[in-house]
Amino acid sequence: MGISRRLLSGLPFAWFTLQALAGMGRIPVYRVPRTQMAKLPGSNLHGDLSLTNGNEFAYLVQIDIGGQDFMVLLDTGSSDLWVVSSDCMAEDCSGVPKYNKSASLSLADVPFHLNYLMGNVTGVVGSDTVTVGDFQVSSQIFAMANATSGLGLSGTGNSGIMGLAFAAEASIADTTGRTLADNLFSAFNDTSRFFTFKLGRGEDDSSFTIGELDPTYVSSTADLTLHPVFPSGGSLFDYWKLPLQSLTINGTAFSLSKSRVRGAAAPIAVLDTGTTLALGPTDDVARFWQSVGGARRTDRGWEVPCNRAVAVGLVIGEGSNQKEYALDPADISWKEGSVDDGTWCLGGLQGNDGVFSADWLLGDTFLRNVYVTHHAATDTQPPAIGLHGLTDPAAALVAFTRDRGTDTSPPGDIRSRAPSSGMLSGGDICGIATAGGFLAGVIVVVVVYSLCGCRKK
Repeated sequence: MGISRRLLSGLPFAWFTLQALAGMGRIPVYRVPRTQMAKLPGSNLHGDLSLTNGNEFAYLVQIDIGGQDFMVLLDTGSSDLWVVSSDCMAEDCSGVPKYNKSASLSLADVPFHLNYLMGNVTGVVGSDTVTVGDFQVSSQIFAMANATSGLGLSGTGNSGIMGLAFAAEASIADTTGRTLADNLFSAFNDTSRFFTFKLGRGEDDSSFTIGELDPTYVSSTADLTLHPVFPSGGSLFDYWKLPLQSLTINGTAFSLSKSRVRGAAAPIAVLDTGTTLALGPTDDVARFWQSVGGARRTDRGWEVPCNRAVAVGLVIGEGSNQKEYALDPADISWKEGSVDDGTWCLGGLQGNDGVFSADWLLGDTFLRNVYVTHHAATDTQPPAIGLHGLTDPAAALVAFTRDRGTDTSPPGDIRSRAPSSGMLSGGDICGIATAGGFLAGVIVVVVVYSLCGCRKK
């Protein structure tokens, strides 16, 4: 007798207590090449990275909506579930499976529009039965896209996006229905209310689980360093954010510019499986590549000689939870994005000042080096991210040199200190407002509000 799928309901404000069964939370993930990428509007050589590289990769999972199978992008950097509908005639969504209205579809009188860092999608909202692995959610709210732009769906073969960020950032209001992530979490008790992933380097060596750990990488949560998610104003959580304290280059500390995020004492980074590269402030990234040495800037971003061997680490967390996570040199000098007969490789860190929800987006070039758990909030604990480093820097450097050849060029002059800035950080603002009393606080708040406003990824 087979194990039946767990049946949940996606109706608003419905709650469930269901027993999790071992082994049922594992969902295959497929790494596929992006053969066609859209250009980020408004970007140029002196501005943000265009991300037009034709050798990027996407991580997809298979889901079922109304009895129809779709491949969707696994995206921790957005919150909505959507697939293209049979009404989508745009070139961007040609050649991919499209959702046809099923007998179980219930339409909502709600429009849908969502802007991503690259591209946008427009459609209508409805609910239908959604199956992810061995989880089946009845009346799950989702969007049917009748127009997409700049998302390159036909290049990857995915029909939409499965967002796993917080409900606060969902374009579909929670009064219409709960996000897929919230409904999936409702199947578990507090200690098992999490999902995990490991992004692989091959086509089928990735991992995605819900409610259970993958023993290939960790045996228990004791193997993880848990970091509280950074809230965006008060107790609101929007994205899976962490403090990024600094980088290291060949063992030397590399400081970062002050955060633009209100209330942040250190730069804030979003973990985003939907972004291929690591993106940060253009000034910091330029200083980083100048420190690596030998890099050049082109119309597609920073490039580095493909044999340039550099050991890079990211120091993440606060207080006693701070920890350095090593990157494989192959993720810094990205061979899949090479040009000139493999002489120049696309850099794994690129500049982008359009990240308004945080200071940095840590995409796949970072996430391939860690095992990650995302824990939902409970009655007693805020949401958290667990990280477990998987890259041995010494072994990775040996493998890199064996594959790319010896790097005979001299090391770069590491510019470890970020230039001082006249701009106030989020932490500076809070301190001034507190110390300056009511009148000074009002002045600071008014000035900051007029300059910063509300930022969205």
